[in-house]
Amino acid sequence: MNASTTVVKEKPAGFKKVLRSLDMTLFTVCAILVMDTLAPSAAIGASSISWWVITLVLFFIPYGLITAELGTTYPEQGGLYIWVKKAFGEKWAARTTWLYWINVALWMPSVYILFAGMFAQLFFPEMGLWMQIVIGIVMTWITVWIGSITLDTSKWIPNIGAIIKAVIMVVIGVGAFIYAGKNGVANDLSFSNILPEWGAGLAFLPVIVYNFMGFELMSGASGEMKNPGKDIPRAIIVSGALIAVFYLLGTVGILMALPLEDLGLITGIIDTLRVILGDSALGNAFVAILGVAALYSFFANMVTWTMGANRTAAEAAKEGELPAIFGREHPVHKTPVGAFIITGIISTVVMLLYGFMAGAAEDLFWTLFAFSSMVFLLPYLVMFPAFLKLRKVDPDVERPYKVPGGNTVATILAVVCELFILQAVVFFVYIPGEPMDWSFAAPVLIGVVLTLIIGEILISKSKKKAELE
Repeated sequence: MNASTTVVKEKPAGFKKVLRSLDMTLFTVCAILVMDTLAPSAAIGASSISWWVITLVLFFIPYGLITAELGTTYPEQGGLYIWVKKAFGEKWAARTTWLYWINVALWMPSVYILFAGMFAQLFFPEMGLWMQIVIGIVMTWITVWIGSITLDTSKWIPNIGAIIKAVIMVVIGVGAFIYAGKNGVANDLSFSNILPEWGAGLAFLPVIVYNFMGFELMSGASGEMKNPGKDIPRAIIVSGALIAVFYLLGTVGILMALPLEDLGLITGIIDTLRVILGDSALGNAFVAILGVAALYSFFANMVTWTMGANRTAAEAAKEGELPAIFGREHPVHKTPVGAFIITGIISTVVMLLYGFMAGAAEDLFWTLFAFSSMVFLLPYLVMFPAFLKLRKVDPDVERPYKVPGGNTVATILAVVCELFILQAVVFFVYIPGEPMDWSFAAPVLIGVVLTLIIGEILISKSKKKAELE
C-alpha cells in the first residue's frame, strides 16, 4: 500500500463540536502570539524590525496559506499526524507526532521558569532558583488538570489569553511611543539601523521564526470544530494579521523604551512596563496588574499548546503508533488525559534536572528554550514536503481552500518555508562567523539526539505491540 492510499481508521464518534470561527481565531492568536520570547526577539536590536517583516512576508504568510489548504482538505482529528500519514505513511507520521508532542513537554519547563522568574521579579525579588522551580512544577500540574476537563470549558483559557496578550502588546507599543515622545528613544531606530544585519543577533533570529509557528495546532482538534472547511482559512487570515501587528508593536515598544544593554530575556517585559508606566504608586500598580496579566498569558499559552499537541499524540496512539497510554481519554470529557499526565511528568523531571545544571533562571530558560525549540521545529521539516506530496498523489481530492498560483507557486512557497525552518534549527546552536560554544551547544544537541532515539524506541515497541494484537 503506498502512502497516498494509507487508510486512516474510523474513530468512534463522541467528539463534541464546540469550536467556532471566533474560538479558533482566538485559539490561534493565543498559540502563536507568545510573550515569553518577545524579549529575546527584541534582543536582536533595531534590525529585529526588518527581520520580523522579512520573516512575515517570506515565511509566515506562505506557511499560513499551506496550513489552510492542509487543514481544510484533511479535516480529521489529529491535524499534522493525519497529513504526514497520508503523505509518507505510518512511521513518519509517528515520528513527526512524537517530536511535535514531546517538544511541548520540553518547552513547558522554560515557560514556567520564565513565569516563576517574572513572578519573583514582581513580588519576591530575592526568591531563589529552586523556589522558582517549585512554582514551575505547580503550574505544570495545574495545566494538566485544565487540559483534562471538557474543551467546551477549557477553551476559554486561550480565548481570554489572546485578548490579554493583545492588551499587553498595545500597552507596550502605544505606551512606548508616548514615553519616547517625552524622553527620547532608548535605542537608535534610524533606517540604517533597522536594516537586517548579520552578526551576534543571529543567535536570536530563530526565535522570530519560532514565534510565527502554530497555525496547524488548531487542526489537532478538527473533530471538535463546527465547520473546519470555512472556519480554518478565516481563522488563519484574521489571526495572522493580528499576530503580525502585535509582534511588531511589542518589539518596537521594547526597543523604544529599554536600552539593549538593559534588556534581560526574563525581565525584559516587566522592565519595559516599569519604564513606560513610571515609578509612581499608580504606575507600580499598573505594572503589577499587567505583570499578572502576562503571567496568565504564559499559562494560557501552555494550555493552548498542550490541548493541540496532546490531541495529535492521542490520535497516533489510537493507531498503535505511539504507546497506548497516550490515547487514554477521559471517560466523560473525551480529553487525552493520558498524554496530559505524561506531559506533566516529563516537564517536572526536566525542570528538576536542569535545576542542577543552571546557575541562574535566565541560563535555565535559554537552554531549555533552545533544546525544546530545535525539537519543535523538526516536524515542520516533514510537513512542507508532505504538502507537496499530497498535492501530487491526491490531486482529485476536494480542496475547500487551495494555495493560489498552481503547483509552481505552491512548490516555491513550500521550499522557502523549508529553508526558513532549516536555518532556524541550525542557528539555535551555531552563529555564522562565531566560534561554536560547545558548553551551550553540546547539552542541547545531546538532548535532541536522545529525544530522537527515545522516540524511535517507543514507536518500534508500539508498532510491534499493535501487530501482535
